[in-house]
Amino acid sequence: QVQFVESGGGLVQPGGSLRLSCTSSVSAFSLYVIGWYRQAPGKQRELVADIAYNGYTSYADSVKGRFTILRDNAKKLVELQMTNLTSEDTAIYYCNAQNSAFLQQHWGQGTQVTVSA
Repeated sequence: QVQFVESGGGLVQPGGSLRLSCTSSVSAFSLYVIGWYRQAPGKQRELVADIAYNGYTSYADSVKGRFTILRDNAKKLVELQMTNLTSEDTAIYYCNAQNSAFLQQHWGQGTQVTVSA
């Protein structure tokens, strides 16, 4: 069963911007902290940003000030707005609920972000 579907990735120039979207079918979506993660080849998946049910946010130091995470509980939607992109942001980006069951059992296809001239 698909719980989270990521979209919006693509090829972007350094310094450019992208907006990633994550749509969810989770019935209790509004109760979960939702995170955006990324994984580059040969590297572990890392948490980029997350957002709590009440809108509280947290960001990795590497993206702080450049990325913005937001959610719309009514639409079961989480977005990651990315600006000033660099090659270090190249990765597959995933969204998931920060819940042990989801983190152990659910990872979708993700969406590829490639930052290149």
